[in-house]
Amino acid sequence: MKELIQESQSRFPNEDIRGVQSPLRICPIGAHSDFQNGKVTGLTIDASVDMVYSPSDTGYIQVYSMDFPDKEHFHVKTRSDYIPGFWGNYLRGAVLAIQEDYVLKTGLNGVISGKLPIGGLSSSAAVTTAYLMALCDVNGIQFSKMDLIRWSHWVETEFIGLKNGILDQSANILSEDNRLMLMDCLDWTYDLVDQGTDWPEFEVIIVHSGITKQLIGTDFNNRVDESHVAGWLMLEHGGYDLPKLDDVRFRHIDRSIYDAERAHIPDRFGKRADHFYTEQDRVEEGAKAWAAGDINRFGQLMFQSGESSFYQYESGIPEMKLIFDTLKETEGVYGARPSGAGYRGAVIGFINPKFKEAIKAAVDAVYPKAYPELADAYHISFAKQADGAHYVDLQGGQV
Repeated sequence: MKELIQESQSRFPNEDIRGVQSPLRICPIGAHSDFQNGKVTGLTIDASVDMVYSPSDTGYIQVYSMDFPDKEHFHVKTRSDYIPGFWGNYLRGAVLAIQEDYVLKTGLNGVISGKLPIGGLSSSAAVTTAYLMALCDVNGIQFSKMDLIRWSHWVETEFIGLKNGILDQSANILSEDNRLMLMDCLDWTYDLVDQGTDWPEFEVIIVHSGITKQLIGTDFNNRVDESHVAGWLMLEHGGYDLPKLDDVRFRHIDRSIYDAERAHIPDRFGKRADHFYTEQDRVEEGAKAWAAGDINRFGQLMFQSGESSFYQYESGIPEMKLIFDTLKETEGVYGARPSGAGYRGAVIGFINPKFKEAIKAAVDAVYPKAYPELADAYHISFAKQADGAHYVDLQGGQV
C-alpha cells in the first residue's frame, strides 16, 4: 500500500487520499455450484487488490494500474463500452452498475495493484469490489454488503458476459477471519461458521499453474449450458413441467428427482448433475467439519471436490491435475482442489505450516520437469486467512 501511496501522490497530489483493500478469495468446497443456485463455501486470504484514490470534482475518472500498461480515463457521465481483453472493463462496469441505482457526480484519481499471479483466486471480483467501494466513497453513497454483491455480479454477468454465480463476490465481501462463509445462492442468505476449538493453525497454499487464459475464452460457459441441459433432461424424462432452458437450475430440482432420473441422463450431462448433487453434500459436511474443528475431515472433502471437478464436471487441464495429484500425495497437505474453474489459474490447499518447505519442494520437483515451458511462469505462494473487503485509514497511518 505504501508504494501505491507514493505513486498516487506523484501523479495526483492531493491531501484527501483514501484506500481500500479487497482480498482474494478461495472456495474450499462448493465448486461450480453458485450459478446453479447451490450452496458454497468461501474465505478470503491476506493477499489483496489494493487501491489508493482521491475524489475528483471534475467528474473524470483516472486510474493507473501497477500491473498492466496504459491508464483508464473517462467521465462518469460517459457510457464506456466493453473492450475485449482490457483491464479497465471492470472499472467501466462498476460505474454502470452503480448508475443503475444512483447518479454519480464525483470522479476519482486512483492507482491500483494486486498481489499474487492473476488467475484462480477471483481477482476480477476483488478489483470490482475495490472500484465499487471507491466510487461509492467519493460520491457519498451508503451501501450494504448485498448491494456490493449485486453490483459486482452485474458487472461480470451483464457487462463482461460470464454465466457465473455469486460465489466470488460473496466470499470477497462477506468473509471474516477465522470463520467460513456458507452462502446459499438461491436466496442470498448466508452464515459465518466459527472455527471449532480443535481447529489447528493452518495456511493456504496457492500453486499458480502459469496458465492465465481468461474464462470467457474457455469452456466455462459451455459447462454452464451443459448443466442447464442436464437439469432439463431430468425434468423432461420425469414428466415435469419444463421451464425455459436458460432458467433451469439444479437447485430447483429436488434430489429425489435426480435419484429417480439419473440413469436416463446420457454421458456428460449426467456427470454435470453428479457433480452438483454430491458437491452439495460435501458443502454441508464441510461446514460441520469446520465447526467441529476437524481439519482432516474438511481436507478430505476438499480432495473429493477436486476429484469431482476433474472427473465429473470435467473442467480440468493436465497442468492443474498434476499439481492437484502432487499435493494429494504430499505429507502436510490437509486438502486441495483446483481454483479458477479449472481451465487456468491455481490449485489451492490447506496445509500444516510445519511442512511448508517440503510441500513446495515436492511441487518444484515435478511440475517444471513435466511442463518446462511453464518453468518460469508457475508460482507457489502461501497465505493466511483474513477479513473481507474493507476501507483502509491512510490518514491515520493504518497501512
